[in-house]
Amino acid sequence: EEALTMSDRLAVFNHGRIEQLGTPAEVYEQPRSAFVAGFVGVSNTLDGEVAERITGSSAAVTVRPEKIRILGEDESPRPGECSASGHVREVVYLGSVTRYEVELDGGGTLQALRQNLEQSSMEALAVRGKPVRLAWDPQHNRRIDPAGQESGPSGSEEEEG
Repeated sequence: EEALTMSDRLAVFNHGRIEQLGTPAEVYEQPRSAFVAGFVGVSNTLDGEVAERITGSSAAVTVRPEKIRILGEDESPRPGECSASGHVREVVYLGSVTRYEVELDGGGTLQALRQNLEQSSMEALAVRGKPVRLAWDPQHNRRIDPAGQESGPSGSEEEEG
């Protein structure tokens, strides 16, 4: 976080070579590789069969935990949203937010952050082991090269000129 708040430009190096160069917001919001996504904050990576099931493509994508919503019991994903069902494996109460690790039905895991606007720590922790449904706007998916090399934007994203 310190690098994001104190710099105008950010360079992420991997094995002595620049993996990505850009403003802190560009590097955080549009990581070009799994290495960059994990180096600058926490990120979820979906690939292979898991990505195919959720996004409709087996291409590897990353999505930040704060972009994922945990749906209420009576709530459905919005039209066009990516969604996944699973069980809450881990809950970490962090004061202003709670981090949920969800083991997905059919394999894979996702982390989601929820701001603690109305729920207490006890309510947040009580969902461990419970079934949940996650949803997010596909524009938050960023296609990456899982091996750590640069990759372009996903098909649903537009490159900035």
